[in-house]
Amino acid sequence: MLTDPTAVFGPLTPPPSGTPGGEADTPGQTAPGLPVRAENKYMQVAIEEAAAGITLRHGGPFGCVVVKDGQVIGLGHNRVLENNDPTCHGEISAIRAAGESIGTYDLSGCELYTTGEPCPMCLCACLWANISKVYYGCTIEDNQRIGFRDEKFDRLFGGREAFSDYLVCIDREACLKLFDAYEHMDRTNY
Repeated sequence: MLTDPTAVFGPLTPPPSGTPGGEADTPGQTAPGLPVRAENKYMQVAIEEAAAGITLRHGGPFGCVVVKDGQVIGLGHNRVLENNDPTCHGEISAIRAAGESIGTYDLSGCELYTTGEPCPMCLCACLWANISKVYYGCTIEDNQRIGFRDEKFDRLFGGREAFSDYLVCIDREACLKLFDAYEHMDRTNY
């Protein structure tokens, strides 16, 4: 196992998580050393946000972007370990940042891009926030491969069939590279 995340990603300057602006708000840029290139510019930003989070050892490889009218209004990455908060997933962080950014709890008309298919908690948060569409990279099964137990909770709630028009998988191969790098890091499983 690698003990230094920069061996995988190179030196990263973490984006200013949760607030639009700065490098992280410029879709399509690749962080130095990041071995991933997504086709979708917003998924690329989500990947970079996730890479910054795992480099800082904040949590799992889950980065998220909320977009409204073509503008990034919220960024977030998993901060479970940093905050000792089991609910501080990337989607939750990005939704909170987006609401604060535009001054409302109602994110109607927004799209969310995330590196991993949302767990049941995050899926419900997207629905409560009125997010119009969710684009994800890695699947629930991919999340399980790197040690996360989303599938267990999905079975309790009856699966994902009702959300087939709401949840759209894109850039899976790019996100899998991020997950592969994370899998080979010295990390805390939770």
